Amino acid sequence: MDRKKGWLTSGAFAVLCGTTKETLRHYKDIGILSPAHQGDNGYFYYDVEQFYDFYAISIFRQTGTPLEEARRCLHGQDTAQTLALLREQRGRLEAERKKLEHMDFVLSSALHSLELEPVPDMVPQTAWFEREHLLALPVGELEGLVIPAASEDETLIVVLERCRVLCRQYGIQADFQLGAIHQPGEQGGAGVISHLYTRIKEKADFPYYKEKPAGNYLYLCCRGRWDISAGYMAFNRFILEQGLETTGDFYACDLAGFILNSVEKNAASMISVRLSDKTATA
Repeated sequence: MDRKKGWLTSGAFAVLCGTTKETLRHYKDIGILSPAHQGDNGYFYYDVEQFYDFYAISIFRQTGTPLEEARRCLHGQDTAQTLALLREQRGRLEAERKKLEHMDFVLSSALHSLELEPVPDMVPQTAWFEREHLLALPVGELEGLVIPAASEDETLIVVLERCRVLCRQYGIQADFQLGAIHQPGEQGGAGVISHLYTRIKEKADFPYYKEKPAGNYLYLCCRGRWDISAGYMAFNRFILEQGLETTGDFYACDLAGFILNSVEKNAASMISVRLSDKTATA
């Protein structure tokens, strides 16, 4: 028998590497990984140590390195060339990791918003909200960027462009679902808008950062309408009628987002404000 200790047939080597005989045949044809031995019977065999060559090729492929470049690196055995290639791969992986983290953040935000679907329309509720990190644009600053008599769509373009610029400038990941921060009004409800915001992945040290603190919140969902002015009135009226004490800013945010909000019947927004400790424990 030609097979010796440590020699593997192409089938056995393919199983060890978690690949196919067709892939090994392709690698042999292009000269990147050839069987180490040929037996007296004419069959080709691999050394078990060649597993690490295949493993290296797999890593190169998964990071987008062309096979020809990987072949030169593996065959050249040049330390400087290998270091340069590995550093390049590390950079690609880091960029891909950031993309995946951003995708996960955006999808998690969308899931969190859409999971409020069972909440009835225009009925105030209370719940514990975790803190949120915000990129908050002062309205006064935006007024200097928006042309007079601009339409809602033109204003939205300016806001989104400004958010994108700041995200690139500070390396921030945002979900781009917009909301508004209202200062408390004189009658206990939501007053004027001070900022427009979008959620960001984590706390950041930059001038536009604001935190929506964790706590017990009063909130109200408005469904099936883009104009939520009736929601504000119902929210403010409930606070006055119940004699509730609130603390901090009021927040209004889109819930349906980029997935459903292009059709008014699917539109959903939420108004919320943190309850004072006295009210929350009453």
